[in-house]
Amino acid sequence: MAQRTCGAMDYLDHQIQMDPQRAVTLDQIEQFTQQYMQQAENGVAKVAVTIPVVVHVIWRTTAENITDAKVQAQISQLNLDFARMNSDAGNTPAAFASLGVNTQVQFCLAQRDPNGAATTGIVRRQTTVTSFSDNDAVKFTANGGDNAWPAASYLNLWVCNLGGGLLGYAQFPGGSASTDGVVVLYSSVGSMTNPGTATPYHLGRTATHEVGHWLNLRHIWGDANCGNDLVSDTPTQQTDNGGCPSFPHVTCSNGPNGDMFMNYMDYTNDACMNIFTNGQSTRMSALFSTGGSRVSLLSSLGCQPPSGATCNAPAGLAAGSMTTTGATLSWSAAANAISYNVQYKLNTASTWTTVNTTATSLALTGLASATSYNAQVQTVCSSGSSAYSSAITFTTSTTGGCADALEPNNSTGAAGVITLPATINALIASSTDADHYRFTLSATSNVSISMTNLAGDYDLRLLNSGGTQLAISQNGSTTSESISYSNAAAGTYYVHVFGYNGAFSATQCYALNVSATAVPTGCTDSWEANNSSAAASTIAVNTNISGAIGSSTDVDWFKFNNTSAAPKIRVNLSNLAGDYDVRLYRGTTTQVGISQNGGTTAEQIILNTTTVATYYIQVYGYNGAFSTSQCYTLRANTQSANFRIGDLDASELELEPAYGLLNLFPNPTTDKVNLEYLAEQDGTLGITLIDQTGRTVATSQLVVAQGPNTYGLPLPQLADGMYMLTIQDGDRIQQQRFVVRH
Repeated sequence: MAQRTCGAMDYLDHQIQMDPQRAVTLDQIEQFTQQYMQQAENGVAKVAVTIPVVVHVIWRTTAENITDAKVQAQISQLNLDFARMNSDAGNTPAAFASLGVNTQVQFCLAQRDPNGAATTGIVRRQTTVTSFSDNDAVKFTANGGDNAWPAASYLNLWVCNLGGGLLGYAQFPGGSASTDGVVVLYSSVGSMTNPGTATPYHLGRTATHEVGHWLNLRHIWGDANCGNDLVSDTPTQQTDNGGCPSFPHVTCSNGPNGDMFMNYMDYTNDACMNIFTNGQSTRMSALFSTGGSRVSLLSSLGCQPPSGATCNAPAGLAAGSMTTTGATLSWSAAANAISYNVQYKLNTASTWTTVNTTATSLALTGLASATSYNAQVQTVCSSGSSAYSSAITFTTSTTGGCADALEPNNSTGAAGVITLPATINALIASSTDADHYRFTLSATSNVSISMTNLAGDYDLRLLNSGGTQLAISQNGSTTSESISYSNAAAGTYYVHVFGYNGAFSATQCYALNVSATAVPTGCTDSWEANNSSAAASTIAVNTNISGAIGSSTDVDWFKFNNTSAAPKIRVNLSNLAGDYDVRLYRGTTTQVGISQNGGTTAEQIILNTTTVATYYIQVYGYNGAFSTSQCYTLRANTQSANFRIGDLDASELELEPAYGLLNLFPNPTTDKVNLEYLAEQDGTLGITLIDQTGRTVATSQLVVAQGPNTYGLPLPQLADGMYMLTIQDGDRIQQQRFVVRH
């Protein structure tokens, strides 16, 4: 692409031409901002805010209909850039590095819509418009776009195809609510790790730049020759910079360090941008102070899901208790379910019969004997309904015994064809009977086969397309058999069931279950099948492992042991392709920890325990999030000393005592937490308590005396989870996480 083109200033000029009052409002906001910036120099603390974002994806072609993962990557990049946690922050020249700050502004994809219902924060609208401009048509449904959500509670981010080389534009504070927000080119959306296609503007920095305008930042050159961007700690520069200049780039007598061309508000390539300054951060913060033009966002509930918002499809659907006229379907309970919709039909039919139940099982009656059926189940929540689970197939029994499905199938040449996942009830009806089933994989997959309800000593084999044995299960007597075969290439396979030493039964069917999970491209998930606690894979502690959530219903279970010498536990889940969460259990049923950060934010659980046991880890996708191309990284650490909350590396050094040293204990806690604070002088602290969604749940003030202080802070009936305590002491802000666990 040609040099970066931002339409924000032209857009503002047009607004002023159409409505002169717009200039008056903008001037009032600027006066307020300058007053706030003067106060900030005297120690006024900056305001921390998490802004709910609704992303309107307006698309005409498949390429324009960007994925949820790409949207989530963009939100993640915004958070990194505005927190100065971007991976390229170290590229800032030393002369400017000390000016870079965490702006205290963060973003979340909205979890609650304006009507209070659950949402993903992503709205998709198909359009017939080939390309949009900066005339705001994309912001109105009637013009081929999508109407804005209330500006008082959300940042509206429209993603579309922009014409004329335009990368994006934004509305400065004080404009009409119906057009408030940011517009960016669809191919610019992405992140450092999941880039778009608009090279060299493909790393998500177009959105960072335009959101900067939305937060009242001007172009760093002031849109004039050696102009003024209204910020004191950015050097005056002659004009915009393109590409990626060499440091120093001196203009306007700003030597020896020259232009701050790596600032997000310049026009350089995405890979060259890496800094917001303290002065720019203060301008943003003015918007959220008392009387600021975007202060209403502090009280928005957009980042907080409504009660019962999580609504995932049930896992573990299975059929059992087969008779000639019936069967019982069962499944695992789903979080926030108020009931379940169960659908079943003849395998050859196209129409489903639907039954609603509040239980986690359903007895079907009136079925035909020796007949195959399909079944699937859906969770119903107060916030809506999930997708249906993957369908299973089961076969009813024959009169006077059970159905011997897919006979004759005594050889690979006569094998019965099955579609995965499959549940089959069949007989080894004589001492010479053997059953063969054929299935096809369309991609490299992890295959799971189990055989239960055995009448005798039956064995189980997996064969390739040429009949060569790949795996065998041959437990003795009537013990169930199982095979887990990882990374099976695309192709044809056979399952072989037979009786050892001629074992058979003409009346009792065995139950065979065959399923496969596609292995994500680019990584190898060698742990499958591990979709239940019973099938949990054993992992080594203090070692990174890679796994994948390969489908919307995939769940991964792992287990490990701590020891009396190293009982403390920390679990880290990182390199996330989507919104993945993690739980920690002592044994298979007692949950002792959970981490549920949004988007692709890494997850962490710390359990400073003395109980030695087998612990289980469950990794799953929120709202069915998954990836067929990216593995996550999981690590279970154990050590003798307590882990510190928030650490990512046990080798990190402890901070030395400093101004206002903060310590919280006990951690985890139940109803009260003690605060230790070392004050240099008498004063008053501002206390803010924030939950893991970024919502403020309590505020208070504490009067401290010079020297060490200890205070007990009551907690306002908090639910279990991770919380952040923020201490504002003059112009200094300190934060520490703690866990509430009842």
